[in-house]
Order: sequence, then C-alpha cells, then structure tokens
Amino acid sequence: MLNSLAVKNFTVFKQADLQFGQGLNVIVGENSTGKTHLLKLLYAVTAVSAEGCKGDRAPSDAFLQARIAEKLINVFRPDKARVGRLAHRQQGRNRSEVRIHFSQPETSCGFNFASQNQSKVVMNTVPSRWVENRPVYLPPRELLSTYLELISYYETYNTKYEETLYDTCHLLLHPSKREYRNSEFANILNLLKDQIGTIDKEENGDLYLMEAGIGKIEMSLVAEGWRKLAMLSLLIASECLMENDVLFWDEPEANLNPRLIRKIAEAILCICAAGVQVAIASHSLFLLREFEILLKSSKFRHVDRWYFTLSHSEDGVCVSQAAEIGGIDPLVSLDEDLLQSDRYLDTMMP
Repeated sequence: MLNSLAVKNFTVFKQADLQFGQGLNVIVGENSTGKTHLLKLLYAVTAVSAEGCKGDRAPSDAFLQARIAEKLINVFRPDKARVGRLAHRQQGRNRSEVRIHFSQPETSCGFNFASQNQSKVVMNTVPSRWVENRPVYLPPRELLSTYLELISYYETYNTKYEETLYDTCHLLLHPSKREYRNSEFANILNLLKDQIGTIDKEENGDLYLMEAGIGKIEMSLVAEGWRKLAMLSLLIASECLMENDVLFWDEPEANLNPRLIRKIAEAILCICAAGVQVAIASHSLFLLREFEILLKSSKFRHVDRWYFTLSHSEDGVCVSQAAEIGGIDPLVSLDEDLLQSDRYLDTMMP
C-alpha cells in the first residue's frame, strides 16, 4: 500500500509532500489544482511495479527508466509524447523529482526527469522487489457501455485515449469467480446486487442488467449511476479488486444524484473496511459530508482516513492534509456550497 508521495516541479506542483492513510484518502480542490494528476501519477508508478511482479524480471535501472516514462506518457498523454512535458512549466529548463514510498520499503522508488527528456527518466531509487498488489483506476465516467469498443479502438489506432481507460476496460473483461476468497467482498457484492440487481456477462462480453419481472436490459440503457456501481461489482466479482489492492477513483460523484452518491460513499467505505486502500479526487461537499456521517457509525468507525485540500498560491499549488476534515484548510468551492445554502435560507425568510 501507499505510504507517501513527494514531488518537486511536477505539472502544477512546485513542491508537495503527501502522507496517505491505509483506508480512505480524499483529495479535494478546485479545478486545475492537480487532483487528477496526483491520482494518475500514483497509479502509473504502482501499475508499472505490479506489472513487473507478474514476470520473472527483477527490478532494474534500465527497465524502470524506460517503462516508467512510457507509462507516464500513456497515462497523461502530453504533447509530442515527451515525458519532459510533465515538468512544471517555467521559462528555461526545469527538473521534476518524484519519490513514492510503499508500506514495504523495498518496493519504494524515486526518479527524476528534465523538461527536455523524451522517453526516459533517471532513477534515484530502484526498488529491490515489485509491488504485489494491483492498482485499479476508475475515471469520472462509466465505461461499461463502451468498454469493448474502447479496447478495440485503442489497440487498432494511434489514439489520444488515456491508458487508464484501456487498463480498466481490460480488467472489466475478466470473468466472475464462482466463489470468493474473502467473505467481506461477498457481502459487498450482495449490497451492490440489492441496489442494482444482477449483472449478466455474455461470452462475447456484452453486458446486461437482469431486473425482476422485466428481464435483460442492455447496459447502454441503464442509468449512469447504476453503471458506476456495476463497474465496481464486476471488479470485485472477478477478484480484480481485493484486499491490499489500491483503488484510485476520480470524481466518483460525477453525474450522480444525491441518493446514488450516498450509495457510492457506502460502497467505498465497505471496500476500505475490507482492506482496500482507496484514494479519490472530488469537489463534492455532499460526498464529503456523507463520508463523515458514515465514518461516525460503528460499522466504519475503525476505517483509517486522511484528507487533503489543494489550493492555488503564489508558490504554485499548496497541499493541506489532516486525519480529520476539520483539520484541513478551507476550500473555496466547498465554502461556496455553504454560502449558497445560507443565501437560499435567506430567500425563504418572511
């Protein structure tokens, strides 16, 4: 699992140091403060290490300096396919530095690259062994209605699609297990089934929602919020998301009504309680409040959590972090939600 991230001169960040909780990690901030950049960076490096664990190759400087650069390029899609484009923009040359520490120190790594670098990074710290657990990345949009076409398109054409989408679509191809190793995940599947029903995957990969009294419903006709929950259900059912894995979810509340946001929040905390480390990016006051309400219940009180706010300053994007939501710096977008509530109540006064 992730312990910490330190970056210098990476995209919008001049310098940032983040410490992660082993359960829920919530990154909030206004647009353009780098929430998604942090998720993508963490995912890309973790994915390279987890990929290396599948083969016989031991970690090496030569392999990692090329593979990390390639993954960053495919995940971020900078112009001209140059990793140097991810260095913090300023006049003249600049050098970006990244250090990621995992719970097992021998899997940690560090690297740097200059703004003129093209397809390689320079390794500062080479891990002595690979990360064993798989990272999963969920984008703001659902993928079930288009995942087969997206895989085909990505493999056939020179496309600008981010590789996070391709990676997740490939995980969605995995068949469901007949039995589950972890009873907590079986309980989560039952919770999701109670909400959205049963998902039927045909041999050609087509997906349907089975609804009592109606029968099969094409996934493209299912509400987007249900398709988001269905993605989570499929990943758990195939054991692509298990204990000690890391889930990155960018704006899980996007395009959802408050009722479904509540269900998403509960599902996320159930996953954390089952041993998955979760990092989400959001700017939804409703979602944060729902987390706080649920975390005070006996069911989730033991879940470790950590909050981050990102905000613009003269020195670039600043990071405030704390174990309690009250300990982080105020966030402008969340303040605006509260001010709107006050303005609305004022209009209702006689």
